[in-house]
Amino acid sequence: MEQLISPRAEIHPEAVLGKNVVVEAFAKIDKDVIIGDGTWIGANAVIYPGARIGKECKIFPGAVIAGVPQDLKFKGEYSTAEIGDFTTVREYVTVNRGTASKGITKVGSHTLLMAYTHLGHDTLVGDYCVIANSVQIAGEVEIGDWAVVGGASAIHQFVRIGAHAMVSGMAGVLSDVAPYTKVFGLPAAYIGINYIGLKRRGFSKEQIEVVHDAYRVFYQQGMNASQAVTYMKTYLENTEQLVEIMDFITSSRRGVIKNSFKKSAVTEESA
Repeated sequence: MEQLISPRAEIHPEAVLGKNVVVEAFAKIDKDVIIGDGTWIGANAVIYPGARIGKECKIFPGAVIAGVPQDLKFKGEYSTAEIGDFTTVREYVTVNRGTASKGITKVGSHTLLMAYTHLGHDTLVGDYCVIANSVQIAGEVEIGDWAVVGGASAIHQFVRIGAHAMVSGMAGVLSDVAPYTKVFGLPAAYIGINYIGLKRRGFSKEQIEVVHDAYRVFYQQGMNASQAVTYMKTYLENTEQLVEIMDFITSSRRGVIKNSFKKSAVTEESA
């Protein structure tokens, strides 16, 4: 099957479309756009210059990819918005392209951006992430692989969300969310490790227990971040997960979320 492009779509002659690309009526694809094999572009989607979309993606109606950054410092410099393979972008999602800061806004492969989500300039989203409906992500946010962000949450600029973390719906995330954890509230607070998510992804009981031990130290022993990391290095098993946790904490610029809900507010499963 070759390209199936509606005669009512607007395709710039300099756009590069792979094999088996489908473009529905009234979609607009501008110059300096590359779309991979087998990708579907829904009706009324708009793909602006600088967009790089991988293979077998689905871009639903009304989505806008590579729009100009909403950043007053932006001076028209060249930048891109890149989406990996097998990623789904639902209705009215907006993905702004980068600025001079990073030059790129990037979404990984096998990721789902649900309806009305906004990704600000220079944001980096990993692979296998789920960003639920109406999540608002500011500029220069970094979200690790397999992270889940619940609907109607707001993520402050420069925040990092670690791999396998889960942000519950309607959260306000003002500081970094550590890997493998769950947060909730406004401002978001720690409510436990992402136990169910880790089990679903094949983490062993022993791996999960190391993660749990690390966050018992970080959240329950009354230590500051550097003291907690020193304790982890000294007393906990040096696994891949522990190294990732310690590296995330020590490299945080905004600080890792340290506040937590009272024990009565934490489910038995996540405690």
